[in-house]
Amino acid sequence: MLSKVLSSAVMGIDGYLVEVEVDLSLGLASFTIVGLPDGAVRESRERVKAAITNCGFAFPVNRIIVNLAPADIRKEGSAFDLPIAIGLLSCMGFVNPNKLKDLLLVGELSLDGSLRPVPGILPMTLAARDKRLSGILLSEANASEAAVVEGIQVYPVKTLAQTLQFINGQLPIEPLKVDLDKVFQESSRYELDFSEVKGQEHAKRALEVAAAGGHNILMIGPPGSGKTMLAKRIPTILPPLNFEEALETTKIHSVAGLLPDKKALIATRPFRSPHHSISDVALVGGSVPPRPGEISLAHNGVLFLDELPEFKRNVLEVLRQPLEDGLVTISRAAISITYPSRFMLAASMNPCPCGFYTDPTRECSCTPTLIQRYMSKISGPLLDRIDIHIEVPAVKYKELASQSSGETSEVIKERVKRARQIQQARYKKDKIYCNAYMTTQHLKKYCQIGDAPNRLLESAITKLGLSARAYSRILKVSRTIADLEGCEEIRAEHISEAIQYRSLDRELWVT
Repeated sequence: MLSKVLSSAVMGIDGYLVEVEVDLSLGLASFTIVGLPDGAVRESRERVKAAITNCGFAFPVNRIIVNLAPADIRKEGSAFDLPIAIGLLSCMGFVNPNKLKDLLLVGELSLDGSLRPVPGILPMTLAARDKRLSGILLSEANASEAAVVEGIQVYPVKTLAQTLQFINGQLPIEPLKVDLDKVFQESSRYELDFSEVKGQEHAKRALEVAAAGGHNILMIGPPGSGKTMLAKRIPTILPPLNFEEALETTKIHSVAGLLPDKKALIATRPFRSPHHSISDVALVGGSVPPRPGEISLAHNGVLFLDELPEFKRNVLEVLRQPLEDGLVTISRAAISITYPSRFMLAASMNPCPCGFYTDPTRECSCTPTLIQRYMSKISGPLLDRIDIHIEVPAVKYKELASQSSGETSEVIKERVKRARQIQQARYKKDKIYCNAYMTTQHLKKYCQIGDAPNRLLESAITKLGLSARAYSRILKVSRTIADLEGCEEIRAEHISEAIQYRSLDRELWVT
């Protein structure tokens, strides 16, 4: 007796259908799973056997073969427990095979027959919808995540017995519906706000410019000056996620198994802050089986690297390609997977090993050699991809004790949104979406400057000792500052402000 049940698996962040074929035949009692199963899939034999028995059925004493097709792709995880069990029950005559043709079954079974959630439900549901299946049966804990996908019925079930009764028409289950607008609104609230930051007006302005143009930013200042506090509030001033961006972000977190409980959709910009001891594999993704790394989990959001020079050099160097391309490809002998990784990089560091090189109130104990060695831990190619570096001085007591609050994140966000809209209109025929991704051709076309701004830029490079790489970065940032003001042309004051955001290019740091 042969039965076929549709299930799904994930490759990268995309789901694909898996046909679970179950054959029950005469012969010595055995239970074999083929189709490149990993350890978790092979162990499903014991879970399925116990679940069927504990639901009141007699487990067949026959030769059982389960094939997971396509058989040339490695299958991972415990999501095949439910379809294997239903396939076996179908072979035993308890399920009408015709009722399984357009249903997708996904779920891990407990030994008592209850269903447990599995990661990656969102991409699996999208795959089922794209194949025009009518519905998906899954654990109640996964149902809200799947229900954000329109065009497919989502049936939450609690147990194997309940699944069987539903398929046979003995137990009606209403498909779960969610109000996408309500879910999006509830999930798009931030707990932090820029009004909570005392002082640091220069740094706030720099972060606003960075958010408006999608520029990467490096903050340099002594310990306790508020660098981390500022970085954590960057997502609150970025333009809100649209539905497609939220769906893509949720897919990544779903595959990684990091989707918060009872949260159907991630509608806020992600903020990831890995520890400086992180490995290159954990940062960019990989391992066995491949999983998205921190840079992919920060997709459409912010990746914050605190104490940048403390990261291993090989870890920092792997950031170069994702920063440039907005994606990362993990290549292994048997498979190659591409993860999206379009994020805004925010980093912080001390000006020297002790942290007080530029502090006017505390004496620095570091020698020039130590300072130079500390600064050289960040390579030139990586600095080339950071448009803005600013100094964040210690906050004075008067500012700390002040009862007045600064601008709220919502006010700043409105200015950022207007600047981004200008950029989207400007680049609608190009393959970029903000100023940070301008190439040399775009600079020539969109960053033409008059005589006065040109003289100012020339003077800055020659007299202030700015490096050659600062030229294009200043033009990009100037373009963003002009967009914030709604100016079509780049004026001298825009160039002047952009020059202030190149701290590491000045002779103070390079000598």
